[in-house]
Amino acid sequence: MCWVCGWKDVRVAYRPSPSAAGSSLPPLSRPQLAEARRVRAVELFEDGVSNAEIARAVGVCSESVRRWRRVWEQGGASALRRRAATGRPPKLDDTQVERVRAALEQGAQAHGFEADLWTLERVGTVVTRATGVVLSRASVWRLLTGRLGWSLQRPERRAVERDESEIARWIAHEWPRIKKGP
Repeated sequence: MCWVCGWKDVRVAYRPSPSAAGSSLPPLSRPQLAEARRVRAVELFEDGVSNAEIARAVGVCSESVRRWRRVWEQGGASALRRRAATGRPPKLDDTQVERVRAALEQGAQAHGFEADLWTLERVGTVVTRATGVVLSRASVWRLLTGRLGWSLQRPERRAVERDESEIARWIAHEWPRIKKGP
């Protein structure tokens, strides 16, 4: 969507070629796709194509193309390249994250917890032990879901007194009798 005029193009500007459809390459992320559009626009700028034609070719509004052209004229093609994300750097570097991953894969009981179940507090304790870095619960969540690729898993609730053989007997003998009726 154009930030100036709000125009939204429903077309996809870059589609994979039929030969690439079965490839193992991951699809482009949104920032990568946006940069690819700008790079294509620069190629068309250099070929002398008009703003309206470039807008149609890359699937954006002409105001975006005019803005890109101004930036390109002042700073060249590199001025339209994607910039690294700004903000606070992560507290854990890649080697520390791998240490945490290895520690978590050992299981919770290997770290002295009574049940083999991970909670944010437990993971935070393991992170502190493995790296010396103290993380908030929110940071532990981002580490698990963002950098490690883990997802929330809720344990299945079962009674401690559960007797599997009695359940099997009931399903085999009692359930058919009840199901038939009187």
